[in-house]
Amino acid sequence: MKLRPLDDKIVIKKIEKEETTASGIVLPSSAKEESNIAEVIATGNKLDTDEDMKGLVKVGDKVVFSKYAGSDIELDKEKYTIIKFQDILAVIE
Repeated sequence: MKLRPLDDKIVIKKIEKEETTASGIVLPSSAKEESNIAEVIATGNKLDTDEDMKGLVKVGDKVVFSKYAGSDIELDKEKYTIIKFQDILAVIE
C-alpha cells in the first residue's frame, strides 16, 4: 500500500537514533524520548502546486518537526506520521 497525503500534509518516518550513556550502556527505545527528526516519505498536492510552498520540502529531505505534531499510523508494519506543512521547523541539509 502507498500513502498519498492530501492538501498541505506530509508523510514522514521518524529517524530513530541509538543512544548510549557516557559509560557505554545502550538505552532501549522504551527508555528514550521520541525523535523529532524524520525523513519525508510523501508530500501533498498543495506543496507541488502552490508557488509559495513549491520546492521547500521534497521527498527524501530530513526535517525537524514540532514535538507533539501529527497523527501516527502503521502501514505494512512500518510506522509513519502525517503532519501539516506548518509543523515542519527546519530542513536538515
